[in-house]
Amino acid sequence: MRKISIVGAGPGALDLLTLRAEKRLKEAEVVVWTDSLISPELIQIVPKTCECIPTRSLTLEEIIPILIDRCLKGKKVVRLHDGDPCLYGAISEQICQLNDAGISVEVIPGVSAYQATAAAINTELTIPGVTQTIILSRAPGRTGIPHKEELQNLASIGATLCLYLSARHVKEVESILLNFYPKDTQVVIGHRVSWPKEILEIVPLKEMSSTSQKYGLDRTTLYIVSPALNATKKRSKLYHPNHTHLFRDNKQSRAN
Repeated sequence: MRKISIVGAGPGALDLLTLRAEKRLKEAEVVVWTDSLISPELIQIVPKTCECIPTRSLTLEEIIPILIDRCLKGKKVVRLHDGDPCLYGAISEQICQLNDAGISVEVIPGVSAYQATAAAINTELTIPGVTQTIILSRAPGRTGIPHKEELQNLASIGATLCLYLSARHVKEVESILLNFYPKDTQVVIGHRVSWPKEILEIVPLKEMSSTSQKYGLDRTTLYIVSPALNATKKRSKLYHPNHTHLFRDNKQSRAN
C-alpha cells in the first residue's frame, strides 16, 4: 500500500521540528503545505528538486486529488501541517479520503503552540495544589462547538485553559472568563511563538482583549489562562525525599 506522511511542523522554529519530521522533509519529493500558517524557514530544508505546493487558497476537494496523484506516481509525499496535526488539523477527513483511494497515512506529531508558549515563559501549567488539568479548546466561531463544551462550562472548572483560534472573539471570551477566573488571573498571549517576530505578553485577564486589540491580533494566536501563572510554586511530591515509588525506596526505611 502506498503511503503519505502527515507531518507536524511544530510552532514555527526550525529546531523545534522532531527528528522524524525533519527526516521526512529532507526525503520529500512533494510537499503540500499550509503556507499561511507555517514559517517559510521550514521549506528551505527540503531538496531543491522537491515540488512544494502551497494550500492557502485551496479547498479539500483540490488538495486530495493532488496528494493522490503524486502518491500514485510513486512520489514521497509530505502533507505539512502547522503545530501538531492532531489538534485542529482537519486531518480525519483527509485520512478517510486517502484510505478510500488505497493510500495509507502516517501521522508525525509536532510541538503544539501551547507547549512552545509555556516553554517560552519558563513555566509549568500543572502546579500541585493549584491545577492538575489542562484544557485545550477554542471559541465557537463559525465552526461551533458541542453544547457541553461551551466556554462557560470549561471555565467553571478553573483549570489551565488553552484557547486556540479565538483571537477574533477575544472580547466575548474575556467577558465569559471573568465570570469564573479572578480579573487579575494571568493570561499568556502568544502570537506565532518561536517565529522571528513573535508576540509574547503576560497580562491580567481584564486586559486580555485590549492587549490583543493593541497588537491587531485576529489569527494565529494562543491564549493560556491559568491559576498556575499566579501561583507561588509549590514543592511537588515527585522528588521529595520522603516520597517513595517503584524506583526509589524511602531512605529512612533503608537505614533501618
